[in-house]
Amino acid sequence: MQCLKFEFFLRTVRRSVAFAVLLIWAAVSAIAQAPDQQGFEIMKNLDIFSNTIKELDLDYVDKINPGELTQTGIEAMLESLDPYTNFIPESQVEDYKFITTGQYGGIGALIHQQGNAVVISEPYEGSPAHKAGLKAGDRIIELNGKPTAGKSYEDVSSILKGQSGSMVHLRIQREGEPGIIEKNITREIIKIDNIPFSGMVSEGIGYIKLTGFTQNAGKEVKQAFMKLREGNKLQDIIIDLRGNGGGLLNEAVDIANLFVERGQEIVSTKGKMADKNRTHFTMNPPVDLNIPVVVLVDRQSASASEILAGSLQDLDRGVIVGQRTFGKGLVQNVVPLSYNAQIKITVAKYYIPSGRCIQAIDYEHKKKDGSFGKIPDSLIRAFKTRNGRTVYDGGGIQPDLLTEPRKFSNVALSLYSKYLIFDFATRFEREHPAIPPAGEFEISDTVYNQFLDYIKDKDYSYTTRSERALEQLKSEAVRDHCFDSITGEYNHLKERMAENKKEDLKRYRDQIKELLKMEIVTRYYFQKGKIEASLKQDKELSEAIGLLKEKEKYTAILAGKYHNPKPEIPIRNDEEDDNPLE
Repeated sequence: MQCLKFEFFLRTVRRSVAFAVLLIWAAVSAIAQAPDQQGFEIMKNLDIFSNTIKELDLDYVDKINPGELTQTGIEAMLESLDPYTNFIPESQVEDYKFITTGQYGGIGALIHQQGNAVVISEPYEGSPAHKAGLKAGDRIIELNGKPTAGKSYEDVSSILKGQSGSMVHLRIQREGEPGIIEKNITREIIKIDNIPFSGMVSEGIGYIKLTGFTQNAGKEVKQAFMKLREGNKLQDIIIDLRGNGGGLLNEAVDIANLFVERGQEIVSTKGKMADKNRTHFTMNPPVDLNIPVVVLVDRQSASASEILAGSLQDLDRGVIVGQRTFGKGLVQNVVPLSYNAQIKITVAKYYIPSGRCIQAIDYEHKKKDGSFGKIPDSLIRAFKTRNGRTVYDGGGIQPDLLTEPRKFSNVALSLYSKYLIFDFATRFEREHPAIPPAGEFEISDTVYNQFLDYIKDKDYSYTTRSERALEQLKSEAVRDHCFDSITGEYNHLKERMAENKKEDLKRYRDQIKELLKMEIVTRYYFQKGKIEASLKQDKELSEAIGLLKEKEKYTAILAGKYHNPKPEIPIRNDEEDDNPLE
């Protein structure tokens, strides 16, 4: 159910051996001009690669698929570098354009895989899917006369996308309605807004949720800010970058420019080639140099989000609240190849105004097992902000005010990941034509009890950490030949844990109610309503609002006079993030 965030997804597709050979010999011709050892090594290995495919085609006992072999070779080669250097075949060029423009041709709906079915997660408000009457929960059983059985949601997505003005025919099943529903939907250019919600969250305090940095993100933020300032007595602004995986570097510069004087350096890039060394300055008159700014970040805030947050921190123009950011300090350029293909290559690292690079993973030095590690603590360096505050490189932007990341219980995660909350919301929307406004709607005890009745015969089994630890204990005891002596205690603990789990639906009812509310509100008020409804339970937003109301503390942080009770040195958290709702 996730929208597309930052640029990890581009993969290779099948290419013919003729294509591979043409690419290779085109490269050989170009490299032949370079007499150095590096050029010779490249020519030698390209020749080996070409001959390997030809010999396999001639002599291998079974018929080979040259396209698949080439795909495997390219993937392995690029994956040995970093996750951001990707081959973009002609068939995926439009998908890449979506990352930069936020636009694509299609019907405008999120979809997901649910068992063997492909299901509508959410139609975008005002999209062709929405206007045609598609609803969340609709199961797509046929597209353009062909069954979807056996197809993945990626396969279905590629069919739903297409040229604006073209038509796609859908046959769907909808819970509670007999028979098959047929829809003819004309594709349009779908534009995903960088700002799904903005508004006032407290007296004098405005809020802008920024989810991407596609083209015109800077203009959209400026328009949202001006609207808040013109229609309200705006005194402070909160920019929410949580979950924002980044996008275009220049858009981050333009947004920083709203609050920073013209001519200020925001980010510089440094690469192996001199033409990749560039410095990006603010080019326009600022909109407001004095309004207090708070930026919300989390572990999914990356790339352009880190440029924006980090530059405002380095220039002491805003206070950062949340968790340490992702740590992507690498710059990519797209280079055209033959046959309309492209390759996205990491060409430089970026540095924010204090001079620090916030790249967390050291892709230059591979471990013996083939993996990459984080920048070691011994190599992390201290830098100074404009006001002399100490900040660090080597792993994302550390907030000025650290908050604990939100964690959901095992039972809440299970109910969510197994689509029981989603399916209940589908039924709820069918039985309730309307609900109160997004900011007012709450899950009553009556509705919650209805949900408990709904899941009585459903599977939402899950394993707690305590249960995993107990099973590990059993394995170790069996290995040490002493399990027989503790079998009674083991069985007793196992029974107690099972009894304890039965209370989870009561113990974590507030979490489950919150997830139910978010899913139900989305059915009526789409993404904007979902964000608005979430603000009441948002502890980090409350922290930001409290800070802006306490101006002495805000000023002290920017002046470097506030004593942060939590350490300023980089915090390492190498545990796998097992919370998909965050």
